[in-house]
Amino acid sequence: MSWNPTHSPDCPNSGQLETLIIPRARDLGGFEVRRALPSPKRQMVGPFIFFDQMGPAEFITDGGIDVRPHPHIGLGTVTYLYQGEFEHRDSLGTHQMIYPGEVNWMLAGRGVTHSERTSDETRATCHKLFGIQTWVALPEDREDMAPDFEHHKQEALPEISDGGAEAKLILGTGWGAASPVTMQSEIFYADVTLAAGAQFPLPDDHEDRGIYVTQGSIEVAGDVFEAGRMMVFRPGDKISVKAGAQGARLMALGGETLNEARYIWWNFVSSSRDRIEEAKEAWNAADWDSGPFNLPPGDADEYISIPPELERTRPKEWPQRNGG
Repeated sequence: MSWNPTHSPDCPNSGQLETLIIPRARDLGGFEVRRALPSPKRQMVGPFIFFDQMGPAEFITDGGIDVRPHPHIGLGTVTYLYQGEFEHRDSLGTHQMIYPGEVNWMLAGRGVTHSERTSDETRATCHKLFGIQTWVALPEDREDMAPDFEHHKQEALPEISDGGAEAKLILGTGWGAASPVTMQSEIFYADVTLAAGAQFPLPDDHEDRGIYVTQGSIEVAGDVFEAGRMMVFRPGDKISVKAGAQGARLMALGGETLNEARYIWWNFVSSSRDRIEEAKEAWNAADWDSGPFNLPPGDADEYISIPPELERTRPKEWPQRNGG
């Protein structure tokens, strides 16, 4: 998915929370996207700087998603699916299918190009797609590191289970467990399923902590939050959530707050505006032979150009904390 400032979420009065974020839904021709980060009052939760809910959507025969080749710098991308599949290709030469419960972790660093599409095999059937895509900003001293890619099957991810609560740790550390995915900063990211009335605590050893509800509803300190809401909590508070009568599914996320400001422009993230301008010029030049970007092998016939409405805009730094 790509960044576009017209998708900015709403941030109403958050009551006991630090920030409540209500993503704006955007229909992409039968396929809905809800963007929670960045938002007008909150750029990041820990190092997470972009958070998109994809779907749920159902496609008839020959339907599917085509995210054409596009570039990234200064971040890692995480694709996590509840339903459906994606065929991933990148300029490192990676060709990898991703299925529900698995992790595609692509480290862009100084620059990488990738595409994500529905495979030909899946297009031949009626199928569904539902998942989350996030970007993780890299620490300043690692923004220009060499790009990399990891894929982990769902059985490789640690599972935490207790009293009707089940969590799969996608990234980082939490609840005494550690994900096998290689991280560059302190972080946690988990897929949590709660039976009706089940309770689940957030880890208290991370500075920034948030929750995004994908299904059902949860209660926090007497307040009820339905699906499609992101809550960001004050550092240091003991936080436990309780599922509603229909149960709930949520993504728990957070980690260490990065000390440096981050700018975001289209698909580029950096602590330097100049670095983003360099990436912009390099992508516009389309010099795939000697420039810093290349197209994915096997998917090099087309690519996404920078949207004209963004050409004259500057990289934007969003507030790091509520009211900042």
